[in-house]
Amino acid sequence: MKLAQVILAASLLAVTSSVTLAQQALTGTVTTVNRINGTVAIQQSQSGTVGANARGATEQFKVQPGLLDTLHAGDKGTFTVGETGGTKTITKFEKQ
Repeated sequence: MKLAQVILAASLLAVTSSVTLAQQALTGTVTTVNRINGTVAIQQSQSGTVGANARGATEQFKVQPGLLDTLHAGDKGTFTVGETGGTKTITKFEKQ
């Protein structure tokens, strides 16, 4: 019975961390849009101390099909990332 409780607790922790990722709002600038592959590259904005390097790493994301048509290189905004089939996918993008 204890083993079942440990397994249940571990699975709940995994689900909770996935939900946390999905709810986390990130900010950045779209650098590349690949409509053929359904992906975008976004350079994330760093939050930190004054004088720190304001440029974050550029990361590639899948984008939901309806959302892809509204994104263009140079767009800045806040976006939400979820995980679909083990792939990071942008589910929402609000332009600034």
